Amino acid sequence: MTAVVEASTSTAGWAVGYTVGIVVVLVVVALVVPILLLARSIGKEAGMINDSLTESVHNTAALKDLSTTIDHAQVIVAGLNRGRTRLGG
Repeated sequence: MTAVVEASTSTAGWAVGYTVGIVVVLVVVALVVPILLLARSIGKEAGMINDSLTESVHNTAALKDLSTTIDHAQVIVAGLNRGRTRLGG
């Protein structure tokens, strides 16, 4: 009789263990799936952001020469001021 009780107890332990294991796996899946979906969404947005930044780099490439333009403009203005002074203005 004790053998039957021990056998049913060990079987119940396995059933409880499997049930707890399945619940843990389901909880993990429930937590990981939204994270993966969010990561996929971020990945799509990152591609669009990268394209936009590449376009911005292309559109603002001429700004690197702005200091050269300012230097030339200052030289021109200084020359105009010298000419104006020489002409008596």
